[in-house]
Formats: sequence, structure tokens, C-alpha cells
Amino acid sequence: MKKQLGSLLIVSAIALSPIVGFAGQASAASGIINNTVNVRSAPNTDGNIKFVLKEDMKVQILSRVNSYWYKIRDSKGRTGYVSSSSKYIRVSSSGSSSSSGSSTTSTTTLANKVINAGKKYMGTPYEFGSSRSNTNTFDCSDFTRQAFLDAGRKIPSNSKEQASFVRSKGNTTTSWSKLKPGDLMFFMEYRGTSRSDYPSSKSGQSVEHVGIYLGNGKILHTYSKTSGGVRIDSIDNTHLEHRFIFGGSAL
Repeated sequence: MKKQLGSLLIVSAIALSPIVGFAGQASAASGIINNTVNVRSAPNTDGNIKFVLKEDMKVQILSRVNSYWYKIRDSKGRTGYVSSSSKYIRVSSSGSSSSSGSSTTSTTTLANKVINAGKKYMGTPYEFGSSRSNTNTFDCSDFTRQAFLDAGRKIPSNSKEQASFVRSKGNTTTSWSKLKPGDLMFFMEYRGTSRSDYPSSKSGQSVEHVGIYLGNGKILHTYSKTSGGVRIDSIDNTHLEHRFIFGGSAL
């Protein structure tokens, strides 16, 4: 009798337990596709395209993997990962997220740590090929590496490898205005101050400079001995805007 009673209690508990879905809530959220979007096998752009969703299609958002990707299920029962950008999908119903919220908060906190760590080095002299073993001087990628290291995150040592690292995270943008504070920005070589000095498409251009986006159109970086070392500059309508290739989070 005790064994039967135990079994009944277990079954009852399972029946009464909520199905954990999106954002740790009792059910998955509903999502509506805003623009045609690829559904991938992994939460990054390296994942294979499993199928494509069209505008106004409805899906279930099963979870928010990180700040950039949702895991979804479509009306045919197929699952995969889509960009969480509002350009592609909007959430039509969901509760507040404990897991997603804490993840977003954690990322924001880390981004602020990176920015604050970088600002501590304001005015540190520039040196091309600076030593990675001290903080007496920086070149652009040594500076960004050190800011992330001080915030508890290790990223590659040079700008090209940092660019590849950010791309591997799966969410980048070629529009600097869409960046979040703490994101890394990557630039082609300097050719002049005018927009006409640069190609309209930066696709295929080599990464030659990197800096940390601060928000509000500002960048924290270092680029020459005569510039005064680590400094903050505006991006809008400057050579930095004209040179910008892409940016994204390294967190």
C-alpha cells in the first residue's frame, strides 16, 4: 500500500508541475515573425539553415538562449534558433524572465565592467605592437584585450582575431547605431576624413582597428602617439563612421 501511495504521489506531482518554457515561465511565449528569417541548427550564424520563416508566421519561443538568439518551435513542430532582433521577431505574450533576465543583467553588468576598466586607462600612451605583459602602453587591440581581461573575460590579442571571436558569437551588425555599450567595433584602415575616401561596402575589407562602444555615439579606443593615447571620440559623421566594418558583443 505504501509503495502504491508513493507512486500515486509521484504521478500527481508530475501532472501538477508546470511545463517550463520561455523565460522560465509556465508556458512558452508566442512570437510573430516581422521579416523573413532563417531558422538555424545552432544559436549562431555558423549554424546550418534548417528552414525559413516568413512574415506574420506565428511561433512558440521556447527559450532565450542569450541576448541575441531565441529557440523556437513553428506550427509544424520544427525547432531551431532565430535572431531575437525585433527586426525579425516580436514577442506577443510572455511573463518576466528569471533566467533570461538574469542573463541579460549579467551581460550588461559585464559590459559596464569592461567600460569602467577601459576608462581607467584614459591617457595611457599609444605604442604599435605594445607588450601584452604590462599596461604602460597600448595599441588598439592590446587596450581592448586588457579592458576585457580586467573585467574577468579573456579575448584574443589582436584586432583580426578579436573580430573573428565576435563573429563566432553569432550576432553582429554593420550599423554602429545598433550596437550596445561594451560591444567591440571594427574598422578598416584610415584613408582620410571624407566619406568618399572609403568604399560604400566594407565587405571584404581587412580589420585594422578596434575600439569599445560606449553608447550615445561614443567610442573608447587608442590609435596613435599624437592622439594622446586612450581617449573617447564621437563616431557620427567622422572617419570612424566611414571606416566602420561591423561590431558586436564579445561577452
